[in-house]
Amino acid sequence: MPARQALLEVALEAARAAAEVLRERAGGIRSLTWQSKGTADFVTEVDLAAEARVREVVSRRIPRATVAGEEESPEDAGATGLVFVVDPLDGTTNYLHGYPEYAVSIGVLDGRRLLAGVVHNAASGEEFTAVADGGAWRNGERIAVSPIAEPARALVGTGFPFRNLDQLDRYQRQFAAIVSSTSGLRRAGSAALDLCDVACGRLDAFWELALAPWDIAAGMLIIREAGGRVTTLEGEDATVTHGPILATNSLLHDWMQNTLAVGG
Repeated sequence: MPARQALLEVALEAARAAAEVLRERAGGIRSLTWQSKGTADFVTEVDLAAEARVREVVSRRIPRATVAGEEESPEDAGATGLVFVVDPLDGTTNYLHGYPEYAVSIGVLDGRRLLAGVVHNAASGEEFTAVADGGAWRNGERIAVSPIAEPARALVGTGFPFRNLDQLDRYQRQFAAIVSSTSGLRRAGSAALDLCDVACGRLDAFWELALAPWDIAAGMLIIREAGGRVTTLEGEDATVTHGPILATNSLLHDWMQNTLAVGG
């Protein structure tokens, strides 16, 4: 097993290579061919090209590792051994519209244990990294979650259930419960970056009802290494799987969990 820092270096090289693809081909709706995977869920040739770059880097650096990419091999997210869980373009709709909130996210697991993670904001170049038991970093500087403990002062991130409209009523109740008790809600459209915003204190909490392993693998580790908590809505430690997620600065976690339960 390569050392954790060595795994991070591979993930960084892969994320930067994929981000370069995104920057090179950024042109918006008028210049890209895109297809629908489902309700409000799109894929472009850029997603596929960026994922291919990740695979090229990982296979060259660690040939025995598995790459579980959102577009080409999502089923491999549960593979055993060393797995790179990859979202080559988190925020595809943002990317298509030129909205500058999209990223490459790569989490590295050995079995169920997260060892390294990187989220590279391809629009701004900002880079978040973490290794297990090694802290969380933004552009090489250590980060930590916010110290806010009062809900009335909290800024909370969220994600709408745009793919799972059957959960919309539940989400609206949760939305009402949170927005009426905090200083505001934000929805930027990239869960990987939302999680990093919790890790560095821009947001104090975040929740979403339906996320995938590639959305959360890197951000989950980055938050925990920054001093935060990431759980299911019931309070169990979150794992790299499909489902709802609650991420906070720890101080607001119980309040968020209880308020979301009342709301939905």
